[in-house]
Amino acid sequence: MLVHIKNVLSAQEVAYCREMLEASPWVDGKVTAGEQAAKAKVNLQIPEDSPEARTLGDLILRALARNPLFNSAALPLRVLPPMFNRYDVGMGFGAHVDGAIRAIPGANMRMRADVSSTLFLTAPEDYDGGELVIEDTYGSHSVKLPAGDMIVYPATSLHRVEPITRGSRWSSFFWTQSMVKDEGLRALLYDLDLSIIQVRQDLDDDNRAVVGLTSCYHNLLRHWAEL
Repeated sequence: MLVHIKNVLSAQEVAYCREMLEASPWVDGKVTAGEQAAKAKVNLQIPEDSPEARTLGDLILRALARNPLFNSAALPLRVLPPMFNRYDVGMGFGAHVDGAIRAIPGANMRMRADVSSTLFLTAPEDYDGGELVIEDTYGSHSVKLPAGDMIVYPATSLHRVEPITRGSRWSSFFWTQSMVKDEGLRALLYDLDLSIIQVRQDLDDDNRAVVGLTSCYHNLLRHWAEL
C-alpha cells in the first residue's frame, strides 16, 4: 500500500528545514546502511545525533502527530527519529530492502520497521533523476513529490533511488513500527477508515450505519493490534 500524504510540512516549514540543513555537516550515507545496502548506497546524510537532526526531527514528529492520514495509514506505535539525506549529481541508491530491526537512538531499545516514509524537501523541478522507485505486486511505481509531501509504503518493498543528473534532492526518511504488524490487515483497516470518513460526511455521526462501521473498525483494531 502506497499512500501519498500532501502538505505534511508547510512551505514555511520546508524553508526552515532547508535553511538548517544548509548549515549542517554532511557525512557519507553508508553510516546507517546494512552490509548489502551499503554497497548500493551513494548519498550524504547529516549525523543522527547532530543538533540539527534532533531539532528538525522533532518538527517532523509534531507534524506527523497532527496528520490524520499518516496515523490512519501507518497506525504508529513507535516512530524512529527522522533522518535527513541528500543526493547530488551522480548519486543514487540501488535496489534494496530496508533493514527489519532498527535501534532507537538514546533509548536502549529496538523497534521493528514496518512502514517506510520519505518526506521530500526539494521541489521536483529543481532536479532531474532522483525518483524513488518502489516495487510491489502491481509493478514499479516512480515517486517524485512536491516539497513538503510524503510517500508512505511497506518497509518490505524492494525500492531504489534513481541517480541524480541535475541539481540536488534533499529529503527526510524514517521508519514506523505499526500497531498492526501484518501489511494486509493494515491496508484493510486503512480502507475501512477512509470509507467511514466518507460515510460520516454523507450521514449524521449518530446514524446506525456510521456507529456500526466505527464499532467494527475499533474492534478489528483491538483484535489485531500489538502493543
